[in-house]
Amino acid sequence: MTPRQILLVQTSYAKVVPIADQAATLFYARLFELAPQVRPMFKGDMVEQGSKLMAMLTLVVKGLTKLDTLIPAAEQLAKRHVAYGAKAEHYPVVGRALLDTLAKGLGDGFTPEVREAWTAAYATLSSVMIEASKT
Repeated sequence: MTPRQILLVQTSYAKVVPIADQAATLFYARLFELAPQVRPMFKGDMVEQGSKLMAMLTLVVKGLTKLDTLIPAAEQLAKRHVAYGAKAEHYPVVGRALLDTLAKGLGDGFTPEVREAWTAAYATLSSVMIEASKT
């Protein structure tokens, strides 16, 4: 990722934070629409799950400038997700749900440049997580 892309992700995410609960609800609704087969993997309280999602996104967005600390955290997260049933083929649909959520939540602020930055961030993170899930 370029420094400009990191800045775009961080500044656009700052606009999502005030609507975090709604963003989490939008994300899971879109995820289950795109991949209804993953719904059974989410057995707990979805409000709590949404809070965990937003906390993880916050960690990732802040960590984009410190990949040396973000990557080990992402690897551990991936290994935990394997225990929940996550597979490599789930990552693209999660990425699409994330981008669709950001598009809806940011509206006109989700410019092609911002979309590209988020796509790069997700590609970086998901590739690390997919590799970690294999070990």
